[in-house]
Parts: sequence; C-alpha cells; structure tokens
Amino acid sequence: MSDVSIRFLGATDTVTGSRFLITGPKSRVLVDCGMFQGLKKDRLKNWEPFAADPRSIDAVILSHAHLDHCGYLPVLVKDGFTGPIYSTAYTKELAAVI
Repeated sequence: MSDVSIRFLGATDTVTGSRFLITGPKSRVLVDCGMFQGLKKDRLKNWEPFAADPRSIDAVILSHAHLDHCGYLPVLVKDGFTGPIYSTAYTKELAAVI
C-alpha cells in the first residue's frame, strides 16, 4: 500500500480549474491552482472554500501560466498559503502578470 495519495480538486467535470493535491507522508504538494472558467455554474466554484486548508499545503507546482492552471493562486496566498511555487522561468514571468 502506498503512502502517497492524489485528490482531484478541479478539472474533473470541466476542462478548467486544474488543481491536484498530492499528499505524502511528510508533505502536501498542489499541482496547478487554476480558476474555473466558462459557464456561470463553473465560475461560481471560484467563490467556494478551497477543498484543502491552504496553510496545510507545502508547495505548489505550476505546469504553465494559463488562468485555468494558475489563476486561483492569488486567492490561495490570501487564504494562508506561504510555501514555494515551482515552475519554469517563463511560467513564473507570465503568472506574475496575473
């Protein structure tokens, strides 16, 4: 049995809101932190409480700088995330605009 789990927190019933939480024995890493876009019913998910306490997340990995992959990061930080954010230099540069 593995001590690592993955929770799909977004992009499960729509192609936006990419968020995947990987939990291991000593850390929790969020892969992507995207906004939900499209239909109003999807966009309203951006105002729901995040599915995990942002203070409990150790790091974020961004795959790229599209809103549906990084657009929710400002809210995550506002709500208590303080860990490092890993990405390519180009993704970091583009995400800073958001």
